[in-house]
Amino acid sequence: MNISYNWLKEYINTDKTANELAEILTSLGLEVGSIEEIESIKGGLAGVVVGEVLSCQKHPGADKLSITTVNIGGTEPLPIVCGAPNVAAGQKVLVATVGTTLYSGDEPFVIKKAKIRGEVSEGMICAEDELGIGTDHEGIMALPADTPVGLPAAEYFKIENDTLLELDLTPNRIDAASHLGVARDLAAHAAAHGSSVQLKWPSVDSFKVDNQSYPVNITLEKEEACTRYSGLTISGVKVKESPDWLKNKLRSIGMTPINNIVDITNFVLHECGQPLHAFDGDQISGNQVIVKTSPAGTKFITLDGKERELHSEDLMICNKEEGMCIAGVFGGAKSGVSQSTTRIFLESACFNPVYIRRTSRRHGLFTDASFRYERGSDPDMVIYALKRAALLIKELAGGEISSDIQDIYPKPQNGTEIELSKKNLARLIGKELDPVLVKTILKALDIKILNENREGLSLLSPPYRVDVLREADVIEEILRVYGYNNVEISGRLNSSIVISPRPDHHKLRNIISAQLIGAGFQEIMCNSLTKAAYYENSEHFKASKTVMLTNPLSTDLNGLRQTLLFGGLETIIHNRNRKHPDLKLFELGNCYALKENADITVQKSYREEQKLAIFMTGAKAQPSWTSDTQDVSFADIKTHAENVLHRMGISSKAWHSEALQAAVLKEGLIYMLNNVRLMTLGIVSDRLLKKFDIDAPVFYAEIDWDNVVSLSAKHEV
Repeated sequence: MNISYNWLKEYINTDKTANELAEILTSLGLEVGSIEEIESIKGGLAGVVVGEVLSCQKHPGADKLSITTVNIGGTEPLPIVCGAPNVAAGQKVLVATVGTTLYSGDEPFVIKKAKIRGEVSEGMICAEDELGIGTDHEGIMALPADTPVGLPAAEYFKIENDTLLELDLTPNRIDAASHLGVARDLAAHAAAHGSSVQLKWPSVDSFKVDNQSYPVNITLEKEEACTRYSGLTISGVKVKESPDWLKNKLRSIGMTPINNIVDITNFVLHECGQPLHAFDGDQISGNQVIVKTSPAGTKFITLDGKERELHSEDLMICNKEEGMCIAGVFGGAKSGVSQSTTRIFLESACFNPVYIRRTSRRHGLFTDASFRYERGSDPDMVIYALKRAALLIKELAGGEISSDIQDIYPKPQNGTEIELSKKNLARLIGKELDPVLVKTILKALDIKILNENREGLSLLSPPYRVDVLREADVIEEILRVYGYNNVEISGRLNSSIVISPRPDHHKLRNIISAQLIGAGFQEIMCNSLTKAAYYENSEHFKASKTVMLTNPLSTDLNGLRQTLLFGGLETIIHNRNRKHPDLKLFELGNCYALKENADITVQKSYREEQKLAIFMTGAKAQPSWTSDTQDVSFADIKTHAENVLHRMGISSKAWHSEALQAAVLKEGLIYMLNNVRLMTLGIVSDRLLKKFDIDAPVFYAEIDWDNVVSLSAKHEV
């Protein structure tokens, strides 16, 4: 992500150089990948000057070319062959002289003296896109008649020198994907180190509604996909070229100016991190804006002119009759702002990251808006950005705010409450910090202190910090602002070593794996991410105990597994579908679940356990001329599972088994030792096999590995 040094300094009063700020940002975890001296127009338009077309005649050898003579203030006018349809004598134009390097595309090109269809050409009369200052290629740029001949283009366009900081943002730091976001971290660093740098937010106090002449009704049908949606209308706007200051800011970070309305939405996005979208008000049928999904297969033409086929989960911004925009990703061809637009509907919203990520990838559309939405935007920034953009539009495009702000926010987000222990803070950082300094850092990071006692602090992290959810996250925030280099490393290490016998988990795993492989089993490793729907409507597993992912890539991988059973059944049907019905499999892996007590702290509310699963199905061995095929049986799974316990040093005299009635097993046993569960085994129920389209018996054993390992510590294995 690109950050302009000049732009950044508008929000913090600092005298530090770009290089010094880069060092601070890197120490804060916002790594600066590169620092580049730039101009607001790439190349600074060196060698481009204002010229006057003295004569213009048709080229004798080409219908679409003209032969011109152009005065650029030198001793002799220049002969230039021009292909623009609008070139004419008397025009003031921009001329790239011989030797000039232009940066209009991916590759720079140098202007050379040439002979074009037999006519000498000593330069080029330029269009907007050829200079890198716009996208128009319909013809050359015609300047006002009073523009002085020979004036350098750099002076005409008031080109500014700047320094570009390229940040290598990590996915969790989307809060820093704007100039104000970066400035906020710099201000926090300054506060922690005794400087008086203040963060300056542009004021929106002057915002007011002018009239109610153009109300638009907003309906939010898909609350799951849109947590907050706000908008207002502005009437009487004039779409035109943006002023130089705005164009220069966008160019400084590599963006191409379009028009004043679009440029303002892009400016506010890179200022405060909140994506915005402006719709042509005349294209909003029925004065209704509806946030919903469309039926699968619906055709929609986007701004790039391509027709796309919508998925049933693509969130759309629609009017009464049709879609206008793929929400949070890309605008539509019909509803975009054009030169004839006089009324606009301005949108500011907060969309579900999962919906945006999936839509973006389905259609191959990766925009500045989708980049931010799919990582989690700030719901508290929605109204501020809307007011900020509306005030800028009134200033630069005229018009009046012609409706109240409509703000639909069904479930307001208040941030995350976190308990910070003073003891843990000192233990994890490695030293005790001044309590006043800790509070200063927390305040600068917008982390509110709700309560304080002798043990620690009760905190509330802001909604925009999607990565600050637990005590360790807060401690990390304090440490990165305080400075890792400020934690002294002691010259002496005082420690005591207590040797206590502990089971060698790696050794035990290898021993049991070797035993099972020697018995003809194959090891599998299934994904610990699974389909949460497996646990819904289950009589054995509780769906409420599934650990759900906040931002899953798909509904097939939206939760953590509670058992190894379903992954094994997926493997079995996968192999059976490929003509491998005879299977002996095992897996040793972790299972996860939420604990029953909801009042305990976040880091202690999850249970993680290791399990060993054994699966058998099909024939016991390959048929031969000496024996018939014999299918595996309950006795086989029982023998192999008990052999594992024996190998772990647990005698059959120590445990007892009893019949088990479980929804996933139609016949089963549970093994216990001193009220500690060792394993369960049995035949997988027909109902469950039917869900996986398996038409053969499957025998299954699940060994509580952690319990068995702890008991094996008493024996030589």
